[in-house]
Amino acid sequence: MTIQTSKLSDPAVRAFVTAVNAHDREGFMSILAPGATMADDGTDRDLADWIDREIFSSNGHMEVDNESNNGRDLLASYRNDTYGEMRTQWHFQVEQDGRISRFETGQA
Repeated sequence: MTIQTSKLSDPAVRAFVTAVNAHDREGFMSILAPGATMADDGTDRDLADWIDREIFSSNGHMEVDNESNNGRDLLASYRNDTYGEMRTQWHFQVEQDGRISRFETGQA
């Protein structure tokens, strides 16, 4: 059973998932702290390149199945037009100002 995005515990993570699912690049970028970084399957990636390829040009979409760590760790079904659907895990580091400074994802 999936968790409705509006019910996710952490406001920054909720905004992240909302922006991904709405294909809202501007909203997505506004939730990231300056100099934000990310990793995919344990390897640091270029953030701008990754989000273009994995989210915005390929219609990325997340359905969250479980959250932990006060809403900063997610288990989700993620799909896009390139890779189809896969089970993924996500970890978010959120700064005091409420913006995401780093996220890590990979297959679960």
